[in-house]
Amino acid sequence: MRDRFRDLEGPLAIRKKDVVLMATVSSFENLSHPTRSELRQFAELFMPLFQASSEEARRQAVAALSQCENMPAAVALFIGNQPIEIAAPFLTSSKAIGDDTLITIARTHGASHVKAIVSRDSLSPKVIDALVALRQAEPRPSAATPAEQPPMPLSPMPAPPEMDQEEAQRLANEEALRERIRGLAGHLGRDDDDRLGLRSLSDIQEALLVRFARSREATHFATALADALSASRWLAERIMLDLSGQQLATTLTSLGMGFLDSVFVLEKLYPHLAEVQHNVSRAFLVLDALDPEECHARVEAWRRADSYTYNPDSPAAAKPAPAAQAQAPAYRFIRQAPLRDLKSVNRAR
Repeated sequence: MRDRFRDLEGPLAIRKKDVVLMATVSSFENLSHPTRSELRQFAELFMPLFQASSEEARRQAVAALSQCENMPAAVALFIGNQPIEIAAPFLTSSKAIGDDTLITIARTHGASHVKAIVSRDSLSPKVIDALVALRQAEPRPSAATPAEQPPMPLSPMPAPPEMDQEEAQRLANEEALRERIRGLAGHLGRDDDDRLGLRSLSDIQEALLVRFARSREATHFATALADALSASRWLAERIMLDLSGQQLATTLTSLGMGFLDSVFVLEKLYPHLAEVQHNVSRAFLVLDALDPEECHARVEAWRRADSYTYNPDSPAAAKPAPAAQAQAPAYRFIRQAPLRDLKSVNRAR
């Protein structure tokens, strides 16, 4: 009878350790910027609790820690060395695991751990080279053992051409694998701040746009926006007339304005976008939903259409006909009217 009661105490103790493990992980998750002392304390507490907990609790703890941006290197290596069914989410998505730790895990474990590492969103060139080196170092089965080889004829056939062909094929396969991994890492690890070859705001242009938005000078803002786009003022006004702010948000994203500055500009020019939803403004949500590549393509399409319909360098624009001169004042009035409408809408809101 006494032994039976002891058997009942075992699972309860394990459950208590599971609760303590999850409480430790939860408290560590709430630390946005843990200090060195807190990292050391977490490492000292986590490993013994992890080893004493159930497998389900281990899975939950690893899944939670996969979302943490800061973690002791010893804990990251400890989790990465766990069986793949537990370590997979951590190896695939954790940002707290360093390159050296990834390389160490890849070298000390099998193909399942390597596959999890390769499926990460981004891989540094250092890790890619290490993975390629591991692939090259894998043993390859020989063509045939001496016992299985047929008897050698009196006049042996030349083998070097076949060996050279096999070696060339092996090198080609390795190079193709290397290029594939590098291409995948370059695509997934693309730097959104790389604006080589794209139309970008200068520091002065960005400062002017922010200043005119702060004072809600729509006319001056349109002039500065047209200059930044190297387009007509008509295009800038048409962009600003979209009172949803979607077109201006697309334009600012394409031009590379800072995210917080873009939020400020939209909130000032379109006051309804300053309303808070889910702890952020509507302008924040509009900008966060945009894809930079799509914004570049859309703005360039607008600029091409604008160049087809409005070209100030053309002879017709430089020397207008008498009838066009007579209608010029009315045309300027029509082009200025939308910005006054935009101001009135802002005041009404």
